[in-house]
Amino acid sequence: MSKPPVSVELADFFVKDLKRLYKKYPRVRADAQALVRILESGETPGDQLQGTGHTVYKVRIRNSSVQRGKSGGFRVVYYLRTPILVILLTIYSKSEQNDIDAEDVRRIIESYSPSTHPD
Repeated sequence: MSKPPVSVELADFFVKDLKRLYKKYPRVRADAQALVRILESGETPGDQLQGTGHTVYKVRIRNSSVQRGKSGGFRVVYYLRTPILVILLTIYSKSEQNDIDAEDVRRIIESYSPSTHPD
């Protein structure tokens, strides 16, 4: 028996952050799309964030617009809402933002409205 397909949705914060990053890093969409394909296959890369009250992961993805190694990459925070629904919460450049607070992650999750984004 095969696993059901995993659906990946984008929170409004993620879309806003992606648009902002696109101005400086034109390949960010392609870099993020590579992660989406991994998530759709059912994998959960990255490290689980503690203190959010939800199943949330932070994963490093490559920034192919710059050649700076890990410190120049992006961080994507995603929420495993159900085994078949992943929500990309935010994306940021490690060179612009050091980390994200668990409280900020909770606020983003709370702003994600199931009525606008049905399961």
